[in-house]
Amino acid sequence: MDHLDQLEAQSVFILREAHRKLKPLAMLWSLGKDSNVMLWLARKAFLGRVPFPVMHVDTEKKFPEMYKFRDEYTKKWNLDLQLGYCPPVEEMDPTLPPAARSAARKTSGLAAMIEKHKLQGVIAGIRRDEQGTRAKERVFSPRGASHKWDIRNQPPEFWDQYATPHEDGVHIRVHPLLAWREIDIWRYIEREGIPIVDLYFSKNGKRYRSLGDQDITSPINSEASTLAEIITELETTRTSERAGRAMDHESEDAFERLRVAGYL
Repeated sequence: MDHLDQLEAQSVFILREAHRKLKPLAMLWSLGKDSNVMLWLARKAFLGRVPFPVMHVDTEKKFPEMYKFRDEYTKKWNLDLQLGYCPPVEEMDPTLPPAARSAARKTSGLAAMIEKHKLQGVIAGIRRDEQGTRAKERVFSPRGASHKWDIRNQPPEFWDQYATPHEDGVHIRVHPLLAWREIDIWRYIEREGIPIVDLYFSKNGKRYRSLGDQDITSPINSEASTLAEIITELETTRTSERAGRAMDHESEDAFERLRVAGYL
C-alpha cells in the first residue's frame, strides 16, 4: 500500500471502531475539505452509507457557497443531517479576543447538540499538523461532564488500542484524520475525485486555504486554480494553513483556551 492507502485504512479502522463502541454517535460536518474527506471515508467504511447522523453546528455566517454545497450533498449522499445553531457573540467570554470570541459560539452550539442528542461519541475532522494545540490530541479523546478537555490527563494509545471510558456525562471526540497532513488531504481529494467547495480554488489571484465564518476568514494570495496546482503550491509554501484565520493572529493562548473549553 502507498502512503494514502495506509492513511485511508487507518481512518476506516478508526471510524468502524467508533461505530462499534460509541452509541449514540454523530459526525461533525463543517463543509470544509477535511470534513468532506472524513465523510467520504465514512461512506467507504460503511459500504456507501453513513450510518450515523451528520451534524452541522451553524453560526449562520458561512459563505453562501458552503450552504449551497451542504444542501446539495446532503441529498446526493443521503445524509441524516442534524442542524444546530450558535448563541449570539454577546453571550461569549468577554475576556477572549474578538475573533476567538466569535469562534467560541461554536463551542456552545456543539455542547447544546451533544446534550440534546445525549451523544457518547462525536467524530471530528481535525489534524495534528493544522495547529499546535491539536498536536496534543488523542485519536479517541475524552471530554469531561462540562465538555472540557483535560490536556494533561489523556489516555495512552498503543497499537491502535483506543480507550472509551463510560463515566456519566463523559463523551469521546474521535479524530480519524489526526495523522493526515494538509497535503495528504489534497492528494486524496485528487485521487478520489471528492467534491469540495470551489472557494478553495483561486479567483483573481486569491483563494481560501481554510474555510470558516465570513467575518473571521480571509483569502490568501494564490494562483492555484486546480487540484494539481494546489498540491504543487503546498509542496513549497512556508505559509501557515490558518494564515487566513483571524483567530490565529490574536493572543497565543486564545485557541488553546477554546479547545480546553470544548471547541471543535
